[in-house]
Amino acid sequence: MPIDREGRFFEGGRPIEVEGGIAVRAKRGQIGGSWWSRKFVDVLEQVCDGGRLARGRAYARKGQVMDFTLTAGRVTGRVQGSRPQPYEVTIDIAVFDETLWTELTEALGTQALYRAALLAGEMPHEIVDLFAAHEAPLFPSNLDICCNCPDWGVPCKHGSAVLYVLAEAFDDDPFLVLAWRGRPREALLDALRGTPEPTPTVDPLAVEESSLDDRLADFYTPAISLSRLRERPSRIIAPPELLLRALDAPPIRVRHIPLVDLLRPAYRDLATPPDA
Repeated sequence: MPIDREGRFFEGGRPIEVEGGIAVRAKRGQIGGSWWSRKFVDVLEQVCDGGRLARGRAYARKGQVMDFTLTAGRVTGRVQGSRPQPYEVTIDIAVFDETLWTELTEALGTQALYRAALLAGEMPHEIVDLFAAHEAPLFPSNLDICCNCPDWGVPCKHGSAVLYVLAEAFDDDPFLVLAWRGRPREALLDALRGTPEPTPTVDPLAVEESSLDDRLADFYTPAISLSRLRERPSRIIAPPELLLRALDAPPIRVRHIPLVDLLRPAYRDLATPPDA
């Protein structure tokens, strides 16, 4: 049973129905269809009270969230409960500063696949690891959630409802994840477009084309000394799941998780050499 701000137990009333509220599409099972929204929900379910999250899911499915706004570091929303006046919810997270965003943007720009995916409006799965490498977790585990309802628990069902609506909004626009951390979509894409293309590696074994008649005397002679072959830089190896990125994803889900997201780790495992 919920506890109010004075430490007293109270019984929650039946919520007032809302016309035109924001109701999540998932009426049963998990909320969030893309890997990034599922990742966000997974974090929520690890750090938040399960009972209040369940009540928040019910509110989100009923459309009790009237509206919400996302700005850098803050999400605000109004949720209709059992009282006539909607409750006000705010959810704050840490915003990355300009120096860190410059580092992150440069790192994204040097990875051709990440850069191409983001410019195409997609969120590459590996972006989580890139952000983690810069000690900048993309999905927050520390949420400052406030609501003016009498429930002292954090998050209350109203805050939980806004979080679930937010998770499904991430499905529709993955760049909201980045905007919440302080970098709007267009600002990031403009920066990526302005990042110079990575300089291609020069192949020391490359030779200019010439006719066979001109090279009969030295046809079998390498272009450089054999003793220098060990200095040749390694070639860029395509990721094992490149085929999954190149082809259109099949419209198949397993327990609401896209099939491509399930196949990706299997492709990586196949490319990992067995232990000696």
